[in-house]
Amino acid sequence: MIAHPDFRLMTPQAYLRWEAEQPIRYEYIDGEVFAMSGGTVPHNQVAVNLVSLINSHLRGKGCKVLSSDAKVRVAEAGPFHYPDVSVTCDDGDRLARQFICYPCLIAEVLSLSTEAFDQGKKFTQYRRIPTLREYLIIDPDNMSLECYRLNDRGNWELFHDFTSEDLGNDEVEVELKSLDLRFPLSWVYENITFLEKDSDRAVM
Repeated sequence: MIAHPDFRLMTPQAYLRWEAEQPIRYEYIDGEVFAMSGGTVPHNQVAVNLVSLINSHLRGKGCKVLSSDAKVRVAEAGPFHYPDVSVTCDDGDRLARQFICYPCLIAEVLSLSTEAFDQGKKFTQYRRIPTLREYLIIDPDNMSLECYRLNDRGNWELFHDFTSEDLGNDEVEVELKSLDLRFPLSWVYENITFLEKDSDRAVM
């Protein structure tokens, strides 16, 4: 994310009006706006894979499966974020146009510029959403998937922590309890070829 270089602190209402007229997306945090940068091909592929398998599972169940062009409002005063994948099955979002408010699942696909924020402050902000039940953090370049889940005691726990050692095992499955969905870990990384860490191939 890149802070707007010529900003004034905005109210949430002013942000929504202003952003609707901009050619690119901006997130909103504590009155400031931050431009959203584009992602790599693997980043987009992971997000598309996840949206596809979730959408297929939820088809006909009245849920919205959304990609990174859809905003999520954490609270009335913000922040507003653009997660890579979000899912809402709440009637309160049925007529949503500018943003959703009641997601049950959010997934962020890591990038070099947002990794620390996605794993730290952004997750802290997302946890304020009362309907949220699961949060996925996925690395598109090095096989790593973490699934955090709200337990019965109201605490967030790390329920899945997959690494490259798990990818080749066809029996390893990701379980998303909020969606009553299980799928092989390999489906998340379908059509992705990992580069060697010391590879000197040019970035295309």
